[in-house]
Amino acid sequence: MSAALKEWLQKAEEDYGVALREVRVRKNPANNAVCFHAQQCLEKYLKAVLVQKGKLFTKTHDLNVLLSDCLDCYPLWTAMRDDLKRLSQYAVQFRYPGESADRIEAVLAVKIMKRCRLEIRSTLGLHDAVGK
Repeated sequence: MSAALKEWLQKAEEDYGVALREVRVRKNPANNAVCFHAQQCLEKYLKAVLVQKGKLFTKTHDLNVLLSDCLDCYPLWTAMRDDLKRLSQYAVQFRYPGESADRIEAVLAVKIMKRCRLEIRSTLGLHDAVGK
């Protein structure tokens, strides 16, 4: 595994851990942060896949753009498109005043993150993700 790929995976797992910890908080939950880190986790996983394949990618937070860049190698991932479209908006939607995520949205973001993360990790041969 290349150093660049390893670093993308480590960063993705960091966001994964933050989202999981924050979604469990009951007093003063950070629902906005949960949604943001769920999006960031999958963004970094998709970029890791592109790094592994030696494909260049644009500087973007749009998960569907990154997914499209991955589909020539993994066409079955098109099934993730709707989930990724939902999470993609969380890169910026709740980071500034005017809109806030609620608990339901945060829980859904984590479910999507877990589902897509498991698929990506499995494809990358990282099977230690089961049960996390």
